[in-house]
Amino acid sequence: MKSHLRLADLLPVSTVGLRSRPGRAALSVLGVAIGIAAMVAVLGVTRSSQADVLAQIDRVGTNLLTVANGKTLRGGEAELPDTAGPAVARTQGVLSAAATATLPIQVYRSDRIPSGRTGGLSVRVTDPALLATLDGTLLHGRFLDAALIRYPAVVLGHYAATVLGIGDVTGRPRIRVGDRWYTVVGVMAPVDLAPELDTAAFIGAPIAAQDFGYQGNPTRIFVRARTDRTTEVATMLARAAAPEHPEEVAVSRPSEALTARLAVTGGTTVLLLGLGGVALLVGGIGIANVLVISVLERRGEIGLRRALGATRGHVGAQFLVESVLLGAAGGLTGVVLGTAVTYAMAAARGWQTLVPAYAVGAGLAAAALIGGCAGLYPALRAARLSPTEALRTL
Repeated sequence: MKSHLRLADLLPVSTVGLRSRPGRAALSVLGVAIGIAAMVAVLGVTRSSQADVLAQIDRVGTNLLTVANGKTLRGGEAELPDTAGPAVARTQGVLSAAATATLPIQVYRSDRIPSGRTGGLSVRVTDPALLATLDGTLLHGRFLDAALIRYPAVVLGHYAATVLGIGDVTGRPRIRVGDRWYTVVGVMAPVDLAPELDTAAFIGAPIAAQDFGYQGNPTRIFVRARTDRTTEVATMLARAAAPEHPEEVAVSRPSEALTARLAVTGGTTVLLLGLGGVALLVGGIGIANVLVISVLERRGEIGLRRALGATRGHVGAQFLVESVLLGAAGGLTGVVLGTAVTYAMAAARGWQTLVPAYAVGAGLAAAALIGGCAGLYPALRAARLSPTEALRTL
């Protein structure tokens, strides 16, 4: 009479080894879990990071351009003419433009701060249109307007306000700009595509000319172009800013830096996924090693089952299913661990937590597959044992 092994009996039989040696089974599961957790965490953190970068690009747009003074033919620092700002603003396709200039002076919280302790802050002359051009926002107070630019009023970038210890503009706090006192009228929120502005204190051009001899030559102009003409406008800005020496003007698109970050993140993801795959392979080898030892230890059990009518296929299926179960358990554990790591990283960076569904599905499938592959050799080895050879160990 031909022996049969019902599917309902296959699972209990296959878990005998797991239930009898839980410590060994747990270590086998852990090896696979580490590999799957690494892969899920890499994909989850990468996806969360990319979503944050894409959100930044969406907030500020890809139509923001910057015009800056470049280098002369002799390698020195070029100077934009004082007509550069208005000329750039009149260029076709430009929606708005705001010129800024860095002054060679320092800003301090009070006149008692040593001159060398600048905190890395700078003073910038700015156009009232800067906030609108950047689509920036204020955390406190107001930005410079046509009236305030004529008076000793200053708006602080987000980092500058933090360094100077100014949380809001209540009580009209004052700071030392150069050798003069200025009243803080506003504090800006961080600027995603122009982080150098976060460290600046902004004053108006008329008061800068009066107090510090500003000549009207900008060092950087921020331009908001029509989205459908951004590339075309970028080719015209250098000549508009400096008609006589357009080669001394540097035109760039800040959003390209964020796009480059996406590319770098993608390359790093491939590398880390490769490392996770290596860890998963090591976990699979661990499962194969444990099952080979299990086959050697359970030869008496295998011989008894064969003597009672179990076929080679039944014995092989028992160990193969045991291997798949170990892989699947490792995959499930790894998905949970990887998701937890992703959540922790996203929460620490202020990102939205995103774990791709394909990462979870691929992780579980890969774990089960590696478990099945790892169990092939032990299953075949167990199936080749004859009842007589196996029973000699009893």
